[in-house]
Amino acid sequence: MIVLALVFGAAAAHATDGTRMMGFDAKSIGRGGAGIGLFNGTSVMMTNPAGLSFMTGPSLDIGLGLLVPGLQFSNAINNDVKGKTNYFPLPEVAYASRSDAGSLSWGVGAFTQGGMGADFTLNHNLFRTASGAYDPQQYHSKVAVMEGGVSAAYRVSPDFSVGATAHLVYSQMEFSMPYSLSPSVMKGVVNPATGMTFGDMFSAPQAMGGFGYTEVTAAAVMNGLTAYGFSGKIGLAWKASDQVTLGVTYTSPTTLTYKGGAANMDMTAQLNNAFGLAVQGYMAQNPTATQQQAQQAVMAQFTGLGIDLSKGVVASYGLQLKLTFPQSFGVGIGYRASDRLRLGLDAEWINWKNAFDKMSLSLSGGTNANVNRMLGNSGSFSLDFPLDWKDSYCVRAGAEFDVTAPLTLRLGYAYGTNPVPESTVFPVFPAVTENHLTAGVTYRILGPLSVNIAYELVFNKSETASAQSLLAREYNNSVSQLSENVFHLSVTWLPL
Repeated sequence: MIVLALVFGAAAAHATDGTRMMGFDAKSIGRGGAGIGLFNGTSVMMTNPAGLSFMTGPSLDIGLGLLVPGLQFSNAINNDVKGKTNYFPLPEVAYASRSDAGSLSWGVGAFTQGGMGADFTLNHNLFRTASGAYDPQQYHSKVAVMEGGVSAAYRVSPDFSVGATAHLVYSQMEFSMPYSLSPSVMKGVVNPATGMTFGDMFSAPQAMGGFGYTEVTAAAVMNGLTAYGFSGKIGLAWKASDQVTLGVTYTSPTTLTYKGGAANMDMTAQLNNAFGLAVQGYMAQNPTATQQQAQQAVMAQFTGLGIDLSKGVVASYGLQLKLTFPQSFGVGIGYRASDRLRLGLDAEWINWKNAFDKMSLSLSGGTNANVNRMLGNSGSFSLDFPLDWKDSYCVRAGAEFDVTAPLTLRLGYAYGTNPVPESTVFPVFPAVTENHLTAGVTYRILGPLSVNIAYELVFNKSETASAQSLLAREYNNSVSQLSENVFHLSVTWLPL
């Protein structure tokens, strides 16, 4: 997979159907991504490999897109904060041909399949300076997914073809943000006689000697995660008449196990807050005590619980993460309205519900004795990050018109239902967009060489989180917004 390695760069992107790109080259994106039943580009390897049989001849495509997302977030303490403007490259390279006998067609290529990425600087109630002012935190994500390999199509009859694609998938992932969990994860036993855990103590009301927390939070940095997997596609293509072509395609789910990652979990802000509450509680019970006396007493209490405050609560772990990317099923139709006008329409179901139900994290090798003591383990444990996405239903429609022999114009529209539920939407994973308008042009500049340009406008979409977010209190009733501008440029070589 040398080609895949060469084209893979920092290809993180907010994609258009959940985490997936709407189209995979300048020509298909110019017509709204329609390509399941319209077979005139190498991107059929990603949409319907059976369409390779109906291409007019060998074709080489090399392209690069640029995605510029616009993000915004609001909650009780962050008012319409704009995310950092990032520029994400979207490379693709593909070649398709067929044997001299004409019944077998094949292709090889590598494409940006999708991903997402965001950067915010946001206030969080827990993170404060010594004076009590907010200490802004970094909220960052990058999920990049490339795939590449071989495709083949066999022409069973002059009008009917079957095809398949076998692709290696390569992905990178990283996150940085405050990471909140239920206190119940703190399973270290405080009182063996009663079985009380640190989680019980942290969640108990202050009036009962606890801290009253509904969640515990660490400043988390997770990076270095990479994964390989397999994606298979099968397709059918039928030329019903000289004007009408039909296609059906299925893409298998891809389970990726991200390995080689590192996680740094810093609970200093949480422990400082708990220490402060404990000092306040001690002084309320002992009105004559000075603050210094109260601090010394609380330090002794923590020491009695097996917590050595001099060692802090910053822990580093090895990290592994498991995530499944969805299966999908689509149908499409192509219609040649005239010698110069071609129309395409696709409908697709994407099974996010069975894929993005959760991210499973496995942490190991943690050596901070305080953190291990509170969590009740030896430095290894597992967590599930809930996603609970819904299935998405997509419609893509487009047209291309040959103005002159060298000039073709394209126009398209795509709609995909938002798969992200209100209960788990948050600013660094806001794949909520639905409506897309596209335009494109191809110009043959010299013999077999053509230049293709496309622009995709993804309209702003906002989503308000539920009153009780499954992720953290900071997201309760928050508003995440996303829009996109996407630019594509490619060259096509069609040997005469």
